[in-house]
Amino acid sequence: MLTALFAFVTALAVSFAMTPAVKILAKRVGAVDIPKDNRRMHKTPMARMGGLAIFLGFIVSFLLFGHMDGEMRAILIGAVIIVVLGIFDDIYTLKAPLKFGVQVVAALIPALSGVDIARFTNPFSEGGYFSLGIFAVPITVLGMVGLTNAVNFIDGLDGLAVGVSSIASITLFTIAVLVSENYVAVIMAALAGGCIGFMPYNMNPAKIFMGDTGSMFLGFILATTSIQGLFKFYAIISFAVPFIILGLPIFDTAFAILRRVLKGQSPMTADRGHIHHRLIDMGFDQKQSVAILYALSMVLGLSAVLLTTSGEVKIIILVIAVLLSVMIGLSITALDKRGDEKKQHQAEAQEDKHEKS
Repeated sequence: MLTALFAFVTALAVSFAMTPAVKILAKRVGAVDIPKDNRRMHKTPMARMGGLAIFLGFIVSFLLFGHMDGEMRAILIGAVIIVVLGIFDDIYTLKAPLKFGVQVVAALIPALSGVDIARFTNPFSEGGYFSLGIFAVPITVLGMVGLTNAVNFIDGLDGLAVGVSSIASITLFTIAVLVSENYVAVIMAALAGGCIGFMPYNMNPAKIFMGDTGSMFLGFILATTSIQGLFKFYAIISFAVPFIILGLPIFDTAFAILRRVLKGQSPMTADRGHIHHRLIDMGFDQKQSVAILYALSMVLGLSAVLLTTSGEVKIIILVIAVLLSVMIGLSITALDKRGDEKKQHQAEAQEDKHEKS
């Protein structure tokens, strides 16, 4: 625990100290987010690529206090690829297929080095499992890439993504301590420290954004570490726990895709239907919206911790977590539909007014 504390403090200090320098670098290389549509909540150009400071805090802390083995080395190589990809994306705004291809390559490195889900078990009983065999690597890569992108899905309000990532890191730290995976606890302590060191610069009003450099790095480390260190041999738990911890961005994105398909739009079409946009449209300001979503993430994090307990509790928690996520998604969809109807009525009223005049 003392080592984890040192790892946390070191990552926090390095991240906090390096963020101003990263901000200057971002502006010099052109990693700047310019607001071009109403989805963006900021009104003036903002430096991004701030995730580089989180990465530096994490890597310095891990090299000082973490345990290096073959699997962890593969994870770090993949993480470096993800960070470099994020830097280029923050500067040049890369095409989605290219980003996806590089993410797959980055995920394959740890997956082919032993960081995969070896077998499928029943998490609610002691016996019975079967090997995933040739499907182990593809399923693992799919999970890693999905979770790598999850944090980016909610990076739309000041402090939201980094705060949710901090909660996820602390949740995985807690689970690691409970199952006596001390080296995983050190990794998660370093990740949480890197996030929290960056938060003062990213809270509303933000001075810098983490960009894809940060969001993809955080998602990748959360995904690979949870598979490698905590639930390697338990496929259901391996995916359930990280997905519940990151349930907010994952279910928000799932319902966003559903919403767009029902409207006859491409699933990749950007809109203002994400949960943080809907909260803003309901009248909450950025700080209130972020606080609400932090609270939701904490509830999901607690559910994930309880999921590692006895079988009966697992079933109850899984049901509650799924129902909660479905209710949230349906509420978002309903609010979005109601908002569209309101806009349509306003447009019709405006048109009638013009006709009468």
